[in-house]
Amino acid sequence: MPRVCDYEGSNYRTEFWETHQRAYEDAVERIAMEKMLPVQGKRLIEIGAGFGRLVDLYSGYEQIILMDYARTQLEEAQKYLGRDDRITYVVADVYNMPFADNLFDTLVMVRVMHHLVDVPAALAEIQRIIQPQGSAVIEHASKFNLKAIFRWFLGLQQWSPFDPEPVEFVELNFNFHPTWMRRQFEAAGLHVTKIRTLSHYRINTVKRLLPTSMLVTLDSWAQPTGKLWQLTPSIFLQAQAEKTASPRPAGLFRCPSCKSAALAITDQPARADFILTCQVCRSGWQYKNGIYDFKSPVKAPDISG
Repeated sequence: MPRVCDYEGSNYRTEFWETHQRAYEDAVERIAMEKMLPVQGKRLIEIGAGFGRLVDLYSGYEQIILMDYARTQLEEAQKYLGRDDRITYVVADVYNMPFADNLFDTLVMVRVMHHLVDVPAALAEIQRIIQPQGSAVIEHASKFNLKAIFRWFLGLQQWSPFDPEPVEFVELNFNFHPTWMRRQFEAAGLHVTKIRTLSHYRINTVKRLLPTSMLVTLDSWAQPTGKLWQLTPSIFLQAQAEKTASPRPAGLFRCPSCKSAALAITDQPARADFILTCQVCRSGWQYKNGIYDFKSPVKAPDISG
């Protein structure tokens, strides 16, 4: 499997969002989401949901799946969001998601793509779990932005923003060329229907000198130009899954080990906890304290006798 960036144990909410005053970034991302996200639907998944920062935007959905590779991030989300019976928490790997085919009306993935080593593999999984003609709203970091272009011309960075190939500028942190990224979407059967550019004013000096509300307004005016050109560090794409119509699956999960949908509760050590066991390969997957864990299999009960 590809290398994975693991936020297990990190204080992502406090150290990244709250300590460093990223109200501008949060606000402009919300504007883009409100313009691109379908208002309502049956089932939505957010991949790399973290502490659940964007969940209030999903009020029109009957069921919300929050998935993250780090269990501690979902535990923080439980505290941050409080009780909401619409939400299901799932620990899983984006390259091998434990969901049935054609399951979701809508998929959201924000601030995750820049950590992915194998974009085509992740997009193939995303296309698999979305319903035919379902929508995906996905953000990616762009190497082809004005700051990177100026730095390259001044000799302040080695990698070229004009090179279409991804660049890993820090371990497990990638920037992508917008044209390269759209090609990966199309190759995966995800037809890009809308593009918005974000964080036009993500410059610390500008953020210190001008009020956040002014920067957010200016950014909201500039976002629609993304359909013409992309010169910002963050790009939002709305894509539609192009595949043959098929019925929605009866169940939610499939086994990450053998891909079988034959999962059943075979052990319940506590009233609220249990183990889902694959009836084909006998892999066990734990549900504990309100979170399904499909990252680390557990020993399934022996029922041979």
